[in-house]
Amino acid sequence: GLDARSAGWLAVAGLGNVVGLLLAYSALRVGKVGIVAPIVSTEGAIAAVISVIAGEQIMEGVGLTLGVIALGILLASATREAQSTATKTADWIVALYAVGAAVSFGFSLYATARLSAELPIVWALLPARVVGVLLVALPLALTARLRLTRRALPLVIASGIAEVLGFALFAIGSRHGIAVSAVLASQFGAIAGVAAFLLFRERLARIQLAGVVMIIVGVSVLSVLQT
Repeated sequence: GLDARSAGWLAVAGLGNVVGLLLAYSALRVGKVGIVAPIVSTEGAIAAVISVIAGEQIMEGVGLTLGVIALGILLASATREAQSTATKTADWIVALYAVGAAVSFGFSLYATARLSAELPIVWALLPARVVGVLLVALPLALTARLRLTRRALPLVIASGIAEVLGFALFAIGSRHGIAVSAVLASQFGAIAGVAAFLLFRERLARIQLAGVVMIIVGVSVLSVLQT
């Protein structure tokens, strides 16, 4: 059942996922998990908007909820007035990385959903793995820059398993509705934010916390509207 249209969705799904991961990890290297994760979690809302533009019907009130989420992104990326100019610039760069990741993931989610509707689930999981190996792992290995420490190994394995399992479950759910599944899958932002508070003791400014809460509430309300 693989044709030119499916091949196009394979390319979008693979490139969108890998580019999104590169941007997200770049943001996490220098930014707080509590900020990056909620912004990246808007991938579900982005995929839902793409789905609506493509013709999928959704409930009323979704547009207003997406506006609340967008405002939350702006607040979450804000900084304290006492911070230096260099720190503020760095925070905005982190926010831009996170937004770029969300957009990339949004297109990847939609393409994955389209693939899962037309082809077996394994085809929906294949693109990101192939693109990741060809464009990231292989070039690093050939240039002797592919390094993996013993401490990082279990984290790499766990993230890989979670990534594949999460996409497989999303692909199955998307067969019953792309927008609903995409938004529900984006709840990981709330989980990551709580984990960052418990594990890393991250502290956010009040305006940033308000933005994070708006994103989480907005995604939750969007889930309710869609279901």
